[in-house]
Amino acid sequence: MATRSLWRSVAKLALYGTALSGGAAAAAISTSENPATSLKICTTVPLRLVRDSFTAAAIAFDYEYSLLGLAEGSAERAEVKRECHRRGAERLRELCFRNGGIYIKLGQHIGQLEYLVPEEYVQTMRASMLNRCPVSSYEQVCEVFKKELGGMPDEIFAEFEPVPLASASLAQVHAARTHGGEKVAVKVQHSHIADTADVDCATVELIVNTLHWVFPSFDYRWLVDEMRESVPKVFELDFIVEAKNSVKCLENFRRLSPQLAECVYAPSVFWNLSTSKLLTMEFMDGAEISDVKKIQRLGIQPSEVAKLVSQAFSEMIFKHGFVHCDPHAANLLVRSMPSGRRNFFGKKKPQLVLLDHGLYKELDYSTRINYAALWRGLVFADVRAIKENSVKLGAGEDLYVLFAGILTMRPWKKVIDPAADHLVIQGNDSERSELQMYASQYFPEISELLRRLPRVILLLLKTNDCLRAVNNSLMQGSSLQTYFITARASSEAIIEAKIRKWSFLSALSIWLEEILLEVRLLSMEVAMWLLHLRKALSG
Repeated sequence: MATRSLWRSVAKLALYGTALSGGAAAAAISTSENPATSLKICTTVPLRLVRDSFTAAAIAFDYEYSLLGLAEGSAERAEVKRECHRRGAERLRELCFRNGGIYIKLGQHIGQLEYLVPEEYVQTMRASMLNRCPVSSYEQVCEVFKKELGGMPDEIFAEFEPVPLASASLAQVHAARTHGGEKVAVKVQHSHIADTADVDCATVELIVNTLHWVFPSFDYRWLVDEMRESVPKVFELDFIVEAKNSVKCLENFRRLSPQLAECVYAPSVFWNLSTSKLLTMEFMDGAEISDVKKIQRLGIQPSEVAKLVSQAFSEMIFKHGFVHCDPHAANLLVRSMPSGRRNFFGKKKPQLVLLDHGLYKELDYSTRINYAALWRGLVFADVRAIKENSVKLGAGEDLYVLFAGILTMRPWKKVIDPAADHLVIQGNDSERSELQMYASQYFPEISELLRRLPRVILLLLKTNDCLRAVNNSLMQGSSLQTYFITARASSEAIIEAKIRKWSFLSALSIWLEEILLEVRLLSMEVAMWLLHLRKALSG
């Protein structure tokens, strides 16, 4: 009955959506300054809605039909369900590729949701979403150049490579050389990509709400809320704003984290060759942060890179309050320090190059400090601090345990374990199975938590997921060092906040807190050293 109801709902959805879109199309074409473009957009939208509807129906029907009659908890049901996950992931992947734009972004995000979606979806999206993005033709690139800079690429630049170096969901990058001889990377927005952004949001929301109506346990409405928070920033696609974000990010490191200023870099912007839809930057050579072998060939230790990534983003989150919220592997490069600095063992010191500054989030003061206090509580297994700050951030007194689990990817018994390495993730098969079990068991509660959390916290969760994936690729799991860095940065942010309210009576308390912090961090360092020694001896 549920399946027949679903098919009827989806058919009505497609029919009504197509009719509404057709009416909107006539109005848009008649009033547009560019009727040809409007016609293209308005004929595309109904097709997307129908495509979305029937993909959603096919996935839902597959689960309903394939699992029919199979006993809950049986090995046969588990195996059939895994096959349904695999087929569903492939269908969703193809939908994302055919629709492009926002759907690619959605697929990339699903690839980070280890705590909520089945592993088959995570692995399918991770393996493809960064590698098969749409590519604009050279003719379309020329259209953007003509409109933005008043000339063709080979007129604006001394050399311009027509074949893009890389393509993402919203833009693609070409190599070029200026008339002054500098090698540059030119980021060109995909033509008309922003025109369907609002409609894409609406169709995704319609599909998710319809599926939730038919299957109440299928509740991904929080994902629509998050998409509506981040998509306007992404689809404004003002590359001048992106360029200004990169400048502000580096200025924050110079001003607030001078110890890392030389270690974090963003490409210089050629302002005279940049517009809202076209961005010309210094060309960067380096290794993608997930390419461990290339990083090693550069003479850099992957553990040093993992340490630098943790330091840089801890400073951004806990001290700057201005956070790069899209740190997936393609947006982070590693190169050796231009100064030639080396570590104690003679290995080259890494420099982290941040790319794609389109999606930043500015944290208000209370959110930043409460988030810092929460992470300090997590690292030091302080139950009172975890609960208190989870509630302040919107998780509520009933779901703070779940919130802690999503942030750390650890079960509650591990979160509150006083052992120094209680949050370290090994990344083995048994841990992955345990995480999937929790995701399945607590799916309704997780959905409710993500629905009630403020959108800024959802973006921080996404950032956290991206950084965890980067750390996993560099270290094959997380490390105690990562949490040592988090503990120091979050604790320092809290102490700095208290100093702002300094009084003579509070000075002694702050001084004692600083001493206690150093003692705790020293104990973590000793524990980390002993763990490394034990691992070396056993190896």
